[in-house]
Amino acid sequence: MATNFLMHEKIWFDKFKYDDAERKFYEQMNGPVAGSSRQSSGPGASSGPSGDHSELVTRIASLEVENQSLRGVVQDLQQAVSKLEARLSALEKSSPAHRATTPQTQHVSPMRQVEPPSRKAATATEDDEDDDIDLFGSDEEEDKEATRLREERLRQYAEKKAKKPALVAKSSILLDVKPWDDETDMAQLEACVRSVQLDGLVWGSSKLVPVGYGIRKLQIQCVVEDDKVGTDQLEEEITKFEEHVQSVDIAAFNKI
Repeated sequence: MATNFLMHEKIWFDKFKYDDAERKFYEQMNGPVAGSSRQSSGPGASSGPSGDHSELVTRIASLEVENQSLRGVVQDLQQAVSKLEARLSALEKSSPAHRATTPQTQHVSPMRQVEPPSRKAATATEDDEDDDIDLFGSDEEEDKEATRLREERLRQYAEKKAKKPALVAKSSILLDVKPWDDETDMAQLEACVRSVQLDGLVWGSSKLVPVGYGIRKLQIQCVVEDDKVGTDQLEEEITKFEEHVQSVDIAAFNKI
């Protein structure tokens, strides 16, 4: 009855095994701890209290090692700061600005001398003469010169821009010109198409493409200026040859 009760009870009977494994792990990481061998050699060393004590000692040892390393880093930083302060003070002493800002001793006379009235009158006359001098005349001349130079550069830029040729928008068009039947003279049809001459129109290569039942269509390339020649105008001019041309279609249209 008691055995069945203990089987169902959640008791950690083998905790000492895990404590020993944890202690060995920390000893491998941080080195053996003084006194741990003596504690583990006695009876019941692997029990719960001794395992916790060994873990605590291991952690304390690791903290001491980290503390020593941090102390060394702090000492190095303090030495570096002291060196920098000494160097900064030496530079401040040797700089000319420091010497210029050093207050100089001024000797104050015990009594102030009073200027005679004639000296004051002469000073007032000199001040009036200084007022008559135009101090801003040179600035006005400089402003006029700057304005003249700016206008001259703007004029040169406008002339240069006017001489530069403007970009002309062009398009490449591939036309399909279909005849009425297989008896149409295709050479005469092509001659009629090429006879269309417009400002901004340049004809290119051409070829005959079979359509079916012995009928062939004329496929011709041309380049047009967008501002001068439109597709509707081009189709209207070609379809005027009603004896040879049945219809005109645009097979391809690309901007150049």
